[in-house]
Amino acid sequence: SGVPSVFLFPSPGSGGWALPSSPGSCQGNSVERKIYIPLNKTAPCVRLLNATHQIGCQSSISGDTGVIHVVEKEEDLNWVLADGPHPPYMILLDGNLFNRKVLMQLKGTSRVSGLAVSIAKPNPPQGFSPGLKCPNDGFGVYSKDYGPQYAHCNTTVWNPVGSGLSYEDFDFPIFLLEDANETQVIKQCYQDHNVPRDGSGPEYPLCAMQLFSHMHAVTSTVTCMRRNSIQNTFSINPETVCDPLLDYNVWSTLQPINSSGKVDREQEVIIVATRIDSHSFFWNIAPGAESAVSSFVTHLAAAEALHKASDVHSLQRNVMFTFFQGETFDYIGSSRMVYDMEKDKFPLRLDNIHSFVELNQVALRNGSVLWMHTDPVSWMNESVQTQVIESNLVGANVTLQEAGYSQPLPPSSFQRFLRARHIPGVVLTDHQAAFQNRYYQSMYDTPENIRMQYPEGLSPEETLEYVTDTAKSLAEVATVVARALYRLAGGANNTSAIQADPKTVTRMLYGFLIKMNNSWFQSIIKPDLKGILGDVPQHYVAVSSPVNTTYLVHYVLANLTGTVVNLTKEECLNPDKTPNAEKELYDYAWVQGSLDPNSTTRVPYCVRSTVRLSKALSPAFELRQWGSTEYSTWTESRWKEIRARIFLVASKELEIITLVVGIAILVFSLLATHFINAKADVLFSIPRDPGAVAY
Repeated sequence: SGVPSVFLFPSPGSGGWALPSSPGSCQGNSVERKIYIPLNKTAPCVRLLNATHQIGCQSSISGDTGVIHVVEKEEDLNWVLADGPHPPYMILLDGNLFNRKVLMQLKGTSRVSGLAVSIAKPNPPQGFSPGLKCPNDGFGVYSKDYGPQYAHCNTTVWNPVGSGLSYEDFDFPIFLLEDANETQVIKQCYQDHNVPRDGSGPEYPLCAMQLFSHMHAVTSTVTCMRRNSIQNTFSINPETVCDPLLDYNVWSTLQPINSSGKVDREQEVIIVATRIDSHSFFWNIAPGAESAVSSFVTHLAAAEALHKASDVHSLQRNVMFTFFQGETFDYIGSSRMVYDMEKDKFPLRLDNIHSFVELNQVALRNGSVLWMHTDPVSWMNESVQTQVIESNLVGANVTLQEAGYSQPLPPSSFQRFLRARHIPGVVLTDHQAAFQNRYYQSMYDTPENIRMQYPEGLSPEETLEYVTDTAKSLAEVATVVARALYRLAGGANNTSAIQADPKTVTRMLYGFLIKMNNSWFQSIIKPDLKGILGDVPQHYVAVSSPVNTTYLVHYVLANLTGTVVNLTKEECLNPDKTPNAEKELYDYAWVQGSLDPNSTTRVPYCVRSTVRLSKALSPAFELRQWGSTEYSTWTESRWKEIRARIFLVASKELEIITLVVGIAILVFSLLATHFINAKADVLFSIPRDPGAVAY
């Protein structure tokens, strides 16, 4: 690592270059603040581990430092990889060059100490997905024993633009620069100090960057969990090195069921499912507009529409609305729910499942077409039941088409249920074969990707309420799903009254994709959860739970499907002590409510719903089978600090001169101190008073 040089900064009036303060940086007179500019709006690539591998990035334990070089076209790499005289380099990489070809070149050289990536604007037109071409390969239903011709995406490559970058292991830090102003500060520093002059290297001082992202876990989940176990057994102060990815699934039922008991074996339940998590190359950057949000928002809207039907409590079959967490990482949520059903740790058994309807990516439809995917293996046995599901999926503004019986299911939670039992079901998507989404599992899967557009000049409140074309389109899909569920559940009445509300959909899209901290979300959550409402929503599963997305899906579902009950705050918070509360059947939540129009106070109220949470932790960790090939084994490494900063660095010669001069001054001061100490009685003796006379 290079050593920053405090004495290299010209004064602002000297005509030289002074490092400007970065946005949001602390102002003060300490030496450190005068040397460094912290980069506050960054997102690191961190290390994840599974049963066999480690993926992601890390820095050395003291951080990695390098001279900054801006790479805006591929030719600029030559300076870094061969010509530049001041390696190692810290590259500021244009977002359009953040691809597999470039990163594999950088991975194989010692001349690169790290990467800072700027976001490409507009989104890369050719698409960008750091995920796998065959997502969740090996953990779905297809294997050498079940539909081997469909295993490993042999028939259909679902994510053809997938580069697999997220699943590579890099031994240098890679950070995303989220703030364009900070990116400009770095570029200005580079322009003033590091630009090669007339083909020769720039002169010192040079602008350098330091990235800290040292990871504690190494090798695999098996290794890090074993170390955790040893620490917990023998250490007084155990230090955990990795944590399993975990959270909670959110679920509710159309008709209330006893959450602590068991549903009768004769009771049939239709499961509607979606995932609520996403991922990208960078930690906690997971907008997931098309890969997750479009489907779970449609699911929430369908749940609201179905609950409004007049005869829902008399339907022959119950409907369970299920939102799975951690599906991106080898189906954490769905595999756990199946495991719990098999082990009688869930109110439902697998035998209770009548059929399965899953909403996958649904926002990028070509025209009005929505594709129905079925499993070609189980379809041979369940064709009648599957055809019943498909025949009920009809809509006025949505054209439903079969994807074809020679094609396997796309990556979906339904596959985990099929592994356990043959269940008739369909997966609804906007793609017949390969994904329409060219930004799957990337930082570019944003509102723009699903064509969310707002007129200019709207206030936040007006934007929240503005019904976009995307919201109308998803509401149409939700209406089709709600009506199909009603008929599948045995409903015989006219379904024209079952209609998803585009206004609700547009509010959800705004809240889950643009700004969580909005007036509607504020009104439907508990007062003690105000802190979860950050600005820009992200949908990464993480290791601390529940995450913001889980909380919000829980309370949005409760708001859309529950009822307001006339209970006091004490009664609502303690339903056990409230007569006729039926705590086993319902969940009660005391929520903030909307602002009173004439004041700044809120009008809270009690919501009764059937919404519950169930654990989304892979069974591999319950069973302590950390090398499992049956269940997800993903863990996230721990770290002590994540930060980035820039500064000016001196030449090696000047650093050596500084060191030698410092040592010389130290030796001189030691000798001077020794001399003064040795002659102290002479140098500091008290002279006699000449007037004193002895008698």
